[in-house]
Amino acid sequence: MLTHTARPGGTIRPATPADLRAIAHLCAAHAAFERASPVPADLAERLAPALFSAPPRAWCLVVECAGELIGYATYSREFSTWQAADYVHLDCLFVTEAHRGEGWGHALLAAVRTAAAAGGATQLQWQTPDWNTDAIRFYHRAGAHGRSKLRFALPVGPQPSGVGVGDGLAGDGIGQDPGCRVGGAGRP
Repeated sequence: MLTHTARPGGTIRPATPADLRAIAHLCAAHAAFERASPVPADLAERLAPALFSAPPRAWCLVVECAGELIGYATYSREFSTWQAADYVHLDCLFVTEAHRGEGWGHALLAAVRTAAAAGGATQLQWQTPDWNTDAIRFYHRAGAHGRSKLRFALPVGPQPSGVGVGDGLAGDGIGQDPGCRVGGAGRP
């Protein structure tokens, strides 16, 4: 389980309940960057049970620099029927614009990869919008291989308030999700 990873100028660590408001703020910045619907106003409260129940549904790692959160990654454990093996889905990976290019994205990705391996996963998978060429270059430099697929969403019941078209939950068929795809704290 990841505890803390120190780097010059900051630390990557598992999120705590005290971080929820700052994480929600980062999620809002991330959604705006990805041209998605705004996040719900009560996102921090909604994330709490997913990240901090026992066992958690997802994990979150945060980057803390000088007492401020400047990035995050969220991830969850999933199952691949074709591989008959567990993998980790990186849901969001985001670093604020002012801190891009400082190596925090690579450090977050490495931390999630380490947690995935420690949890027995065989792969780390995620998606990014096809227009985000900077992210695509970043992932290629990290050694990842892209796969062509379109992501769909189909509503199966009432949608939570604040969830809109184009955010990956409303079944818009566009195939884009709003958030970065990486994150989590601890073991998947």
